[in-house]
Amino acid sequence: MNRQWDELEQAAAPGPRIIDAFDPRLRVIALLLFATAAVFARQGPTLLGLAVLSGVLLAFARFSLSRTLRRILPLVGFGLVLVGVLPWTVPGQPLGPGWLAHASWDGLYQAVTIWAKATIVLVGAAGLVGTLEIPVLGHVLAHFHLPRKLVQIVLLSIRYLKVLEDEYHRLHTAIRIRGFRPGWNWWTFHTYGQMVGMLVVRSLARSDRILAAMKCRGFKGYFYLWRHFHFSGRDIWFVAALSLAGLAYLRLEHLL
Repeated sequence: MNRQWDELEQAAAPGPRIIDAFDPRLRVIALLLFATAAVFARQGPTLLGLAVLSGVLLAFARFSLSRTLRRILPLVGFGLVLVGVLPWTVPGQPLGPGWLAHASWDGLYQAVTIWAKATIVLVGAAGLVGTLEIPVLGHVLAHFHLPRKLVQIVLLSIRYLKVLEDEYHRLHTAIRIRGFRPGWNWWTFHTYGQMVGMLVVRSLARSDRILAAMKCRGFKGYFYLWRHFHFSGRDIWFVAALSLAGLAYLRLEHLL
């Protein structure tokens, strides 16, 4: 997860970004609203509008389009799985004669819609919060008065998942140097089980050392907030644009 976040940051072009001029708290709230709108969207024009909006947000964050597309390639596999499952499990009008009669247009429509919503949310998230540093995101969560332990778990997990990943690669490199070649056999399963167990043991030992080091530096069970956010005139324009986008969404969904 930490490496994926780093890759998103590297995909952004250097220099000032328009999205960074706004309050991080508003950006997180906007992401929640954006994701909710995408999930509950029912009309094609609404999804198209959200897709355009996600592209605009990506441009404001100055993300490289080609590198961002490579980051969302796993969603293509997710979409193929949906296309291979839902048309055959959702009842509706048959796709065609023969074996296609067992698949439905309704299932295919649902598969494409779910894939489109997931892509829109991911691209919008990259544009809204993809350039936020991890400590800033932790401060945003703390300013929302979420439980302190939850904020600490989020910050420490994002920080040390990369450490655990590096530890796994070291163990994997060590067993390969000793001649291990994975296969579909009992010895492979046994070796991977031992490697996972060793990773857990080393993780526990490392966590004890980290806790001792933090206590030596005065850690008392919570992190202090060293950055406080302030609204500015630009944030008023951001709220106004967000409100207009919400009204347009409701109009397209025929709720007004």
